Amino acid sequence: MKKCLPGYDNDWAFSLSPSYLMHVDRIIMGEFMRIPSEESLSDTSPLKSKYGRSATDCYTSPPTASDPYRYMLGFGNLFVSEAVPGTLPEGGRNVPQRCAFGLYSEQLNGTSFISSRQTLQHVWMYRIRPSVAHRPLQCMAANDDIEACFSPSNQCIKYTPLSYTWGPLEIPESMTRTTFLSGLKTMGGHGDPTNKEGIAIHMYAANASMENEAFCNNDGDFLIIPSEGALDIQTELGRMMVTPGEVCVIQAGIRWKVNLPRGKARGYVQEIFGSHYELPELGPLGSNGMALPRDFETPVASFDIDETKWTIIHKLTGDLFSYEQAWTPFDVVAWHGNYAPYKYELSKFVSFNSTLKEQVDPTIHTVLMARSKIPGVSLTEFAAFLPKWQTSTNTFRPPYYHRNMATEIGGLIYGQYGGSSREQVAGGLTLENSYMPHGESYEAWVKATTEPLENVLVGQDSLGFMLHISSHFSVTNFAMERHNCIRPQRAAFWDNVKGPFLDHIPAINKILQEQGLAPLGTPQ
Repeated sequence: MKKCLPGYDNDWAFSLSPSYLMHVDRIIMGEFMRIPSEESLSDTSPLKSKYGRSATDCYTSPPTASDPYRYMLGFGNLFVSEAVPGTLPEGGRNVPQRCAFGLYSEQLNGTSFISSRQTLQHVWMYRIRPSVAHRPLQCMAANDDIEACFSPSNQCIKYTPLSYTWGPLEIPESMTRTTFLSGLKTMGGHGDPTNKEGIAIHMYAANASMENEAFCNNDGDFLIIPSEGALDIQTELGRMMVTPGEVCVIQAGIRWKVNLPRGKARGYVQEIFGSHYELPELGPLGSNGMALPRDFETPVASFDIDETKWTIIHKLTGDLFSYEQAWTPFDVVAWHGNYAPYKYELSKFVSFNSTLKEQVDPTIHTVLMARSKIPGVSLTEFAAFLPKWQTSTNTFRPPYYHRNMATEIGGLIYGQYGGSSREQVAGGLTLENSYMPHGESYEAWVKATTEPLENVLVGQDSLGFMLHISSHFSVTNFAMERHNCIRPQRAAFWDNVKGPFLDHIPAINKILQEQGLAPLGTPQ
């Protein structure tokens, strides 16, 4: 039976289930009429409809017990946010003659002016003072643990086919004040930010907040992957709380700082030169799956009024420069654009796996990727490994033995490593360089080829990731010599590998003879 709401003079009506009617009194605002009970509605006295309610603002994710901030949802959206109503200029204007409340208009471009609409990224900010107002830039002391140029001629890096395994970076003792920036250590990379092509992999370990200090990376975009401790990140465009199990992206040119609510932190950073992170294509997966765009969170506008001394540090080709100013850089009252930091909770990733037979390549777990200059070839892919069911039949379930043109870098955010060929622990890092063979131990092979195959949930209480980098990868002197936990090669690890094929030679020769063919070992 159709139940109609009283309302406007029109013939439009909508059906209400009895369960909805139970809640209508709570939903309808005070200026609306009370909905009559279900008993009072009848087919003999049709009632005209009335609208329920229209949204008055856009949705933002609310604060939680672990995150006090609000976020706008979506990936690659053109966002609009103002901390003070009425700050943004009227439509059709980005640079009015006089901005509201005496603010300055300022644009930050993340792509060249002449770019396709598909790739164009920029943001307009309305701030208390323009970012150009500061004291002169000064060169800072060289930091031998940071690299950005990975030419073979660089004496601080080495291209090597060797595999590496590192444990977590040690968090410095409290008497050695170490911020996110001063605790950043480059492990390796390829390319060069001056060529707008390449990548750098860093680890970080910190025990202090950045206080009146901000960082701006001129070289590329940071993908930050915490493994221990929360990062309270303040950017020009708003604030983010990023904890283990989440990742965040902060683009080149944006100024930001990191506070440590828990007093210490460590994790990983993937830095890309000349490109920006994007979602992988879904192809035959259709409209839904993998990392859903609505699950990415971009901070709302947030500003401080602070006229104390600040130091801003820029990184350019791995070198550090700084300047001072007598007010906070975090004074953006409103902004609009699509060049803004964001975060993502990895547990929201929609995983896929083969259900009946065979394996799928690990790229099915790609959360974010970046394009290289070669059409159709990625610069890097960031894949996350969450718990999954293994259900395939007559299939070798561990990672198959393989050699890959891409370099594979693996990390464990938390939990236990499920493989057998590496001594990987939470907070550590592994490197398998391009075209070098890798796979599980002989014992794992024996088990996987003989045990009954049952449906198994693997990876519980663990979260790992892999970076597939489409190039050779250099290793820094820090990673080869100064890292606090360089795990040695296990020289005898593969000595027990047997070739069961050899045990079948008599049976094979019999088959060959039955087909009139020479047995194995016969000179050709």
